[in-house]
Amino acid sequence: MRGTVLVTEALLQLAIFDLDNTLIGGDSDHCWGEYLISIGAVDESAYREANDRYLAAYQAGTLDINEYLEFSLKPLADNSRAQVEQWRRDFMRDVVEKMVLTKAELLLNKHREAGDYLLIITATNRFVTAPIAERLGVDDLIAIELEERDGHYTGQLAGVPSFREGKITRLEQWLEQHPEITRDGAWFYSDSRNDLPLLERVDRPVAVDPDDVLAAEARSRGWPIISLR
Repeated sequence: MRGTVLVTEALLQLAIFDLDNTLIGGDSDHCWGEYLISIGAVDESAYREANDRYLAAYQAGTLDINEYLEFSLKPLADNSRAQVEQWRRDFMRDVVEKMVLTKAELLLNKHREAGDYLLIITATNRFVTAPIAERLGVDDLIAIELEERDGHYTGQLAGVPSFREGKITRLEQWLEQHPEITRDGAWFYSDSRNDLPLLERVDRPVAVDPDDVLAAEARSRGWPIISLR
């Protein structure tokens, strides 16, 4: 009697990417705020001051994510779904397309050709980032989720925000739903000190055009530092 041969399908390798200032040359959430100002959708002086202040807090590693989301999601709640989606289409065409980095697309393609599963994990909300992830051709997106009611955005957060340690929580939840993908040997590319919690958890952390704090940490830990600019 011939023995039974067990064939185990290989798990997919995971390549994780931050989005803003990593795969694109700017902060999509801040740029979305600037776009809303440019089309007159929000009050210019008040909105710009707050938008800039929250960006500075993020860059300094001091952002209160819940306070920021209350501010940044309000325009989605204050306008119809059809209106904000039209603004988003225009934003993608007029702003985001100019932010796409050629070297980032080459990096994504390198991992794609290696058979890796491409995942963006970002602290920007899904409304802003979903079409960007689609434009970049990644396999999936973890982003801040928005509450919806009767087809309308409420301006409230849904679930755990994918920010700092929340990125770890959301990734672990995601991996539970994707048993075909292994965390072992995973890459994570990021520019920000805010992503140190997740960078410390992956096997292959890479600092991309990093801020000063992340650059110092990467040098001290021997992590690769690359530029996509």
